[in-house]
Amino acid sequence: MPITHPAPHDFAFPENGGDILQVTDLHFSYPDGHVALQGVTLHLSEGDKVALVGPNGAGKSTLILHLNGILSGQGGLSVSGLPLTEKNLPVIRAAVGLVFQNPDDQLFSPTVFEDVAFGPLHMGLPEAEVRARVEEALEQVRMTNYKDRLSHHLSAGEKKRIAIATVLSMHPKILVLDEPTAGLDPRARRALINLLRDLPITMLVSTHDMTMVRELFPRMVVLDEGRIVADGPTTDILNDAALLEAHGLEKP
Repeated sequence: MPITHPAPHDFAFPENGGDILQVTDLHFSYPDGHVALQGVTLHLSEGDKVALVGPNGAGKSTLILHLNGILSGQGGLSVSGLPLTEKNLPVIRAAVGLVFQNPDDQLFSPTVFEDVAFGPLHMGLPEAEVRARVEEALEQVRMTNYKDRLSHHLSAGEKKRIAIATVLSMHPKILVLDEPTAGLDPRARRALINLLRDLPITMLVSTHDMTMVRELFPRMVVLDEGRIVADGPTTDILNDAALLEAHGLEKP
């Protein structure tokens, strides 16, 4: 019998006691033998805003790519109590809004409207609902007047916000961003930080921008050599000079 996939827009997640994301003892090695994740366990509750930090090569991007099934390692991973399996993959990918570091990896349609509408259209939503979601997502990123603009003509900061809108239009349960402030000038960086502060959504952000971490994220997770070496209040971790030095981080 063929595998049937649940429709992302009408799927009811199981009761899960408030946890949005559950990663349990996750291991992953690349085909060349490089071990990227070594027993990562991480839970996010609804409303959490968490920074994921660590030196280059720590495994941050590898972990992020597991959260909606782009990569698949050994261990447990579920979103709102729904395990990540082949059958559940369409629902998980709608629930985990992944924003890549380079917005050009995410924007491929001629206009902003078409980019933001792409996800809802492929969820099988009716046209009126698609249009409503596009308007809502653009309003959330303060780009309402840009829907008819050509995506490739936008500035780096504008592209970043439109990339976020493309996942918000899917009504995700968690927003996951990889280096959101990379490549932005000071004004665009400040606008993005203010935007992320105001978004009422559970958030996991991988970043080297420690000033943003201090300002925006109450909780901080430090990943190094594929292991979580610290997970707790941002203020406490930033005041631990020995921990920061040991894992290639600097206090902002």
